[in-house]
Amino acid sequence: MPAKLSVNVNKVAVLRNSRGGRLPSVVAAATVAIQAGAAGITVHPRPDLRHIRPDDVRALKAMLPAGVEFNIEGNPFAPPNTRGYPGLLALAAETLPDQITLVPDSDDQITSDHGFSIKRDAGRLQPVIAAFKALGCRVSLFMDADSEEIADVAALGADRIEIYTGPYAEAFGRKDYGKALADCVAAGQAAAAAGLGVNAGHDLDTENLRVLARALPMLAEVSIGHALFNDALYAGLDQTVKQYLQALQH
Repeated sequence: MPAKLSVNVNKVAVLRNSRGGRLPSVVAAATVAIQAGAAGITVHPRPDLRHIRPDDVRALKAMLPAGVEFNIEGNPFAPPNTRGYPGLLALAAETLPDQITLVPDSDDQITSDHGFSIKRDAGRLQPVIAAFKALGCRVSLFMDADSEEIADVAALGADRIEIYTGPYAEAFGRKDYGKALADCVAAGQAAAAAGLGVNAGHDLDTENLRVLARALPMLAEVSIGHALFNDALYAGLDQTVKQYLQALQH
């Protein structure tokens, strides 16, 4: 079975927020992606509301058809604020996503750029993982591909890891990706050996995705937004989603 594609619609919200108003619609974009064959929709609401907002999360939850997974990414330690961000746990309790992907991003990061340190964060992570799982959410932890702590994730109660593929994608662009791909493979194998599912995401496109999917037969899901919506500007969203699905047919 090829890995499932979850389309991250954050970029649609970035474009909408740059102008204000309701267009383009994240719900409409999600609808097109699902009709084209996407198995899931991903969002990453941030406390500064720079793209996906809590009301988008609620609207997407309300429209998703049965069988289409909802994945919410975020930092579980970012507190609620007066801008309207309720905190990741509260938002999950309200919308009950199929999967929560915990990411150690800070407010000043443009995008996620590193995974968790289990040695440093285990004490804080274990109770929040338990809280999300009590809601019925599958929990995935964002991890660096070269981390030596992949197997330790299982002891925290998480279900999956998401391999941070930014370094692999960057190396792929330089045509010097052998070590970076090997790191991803080692991470996938360590996760599988520990009984964890394997997701991947960050800077994946149709070219590097095809190679990654072929090298990671245990890959369960990829979440892709930036490159996918870049391609969709030229080929259209429906056709682009189908191209990414084809790239997963390794």
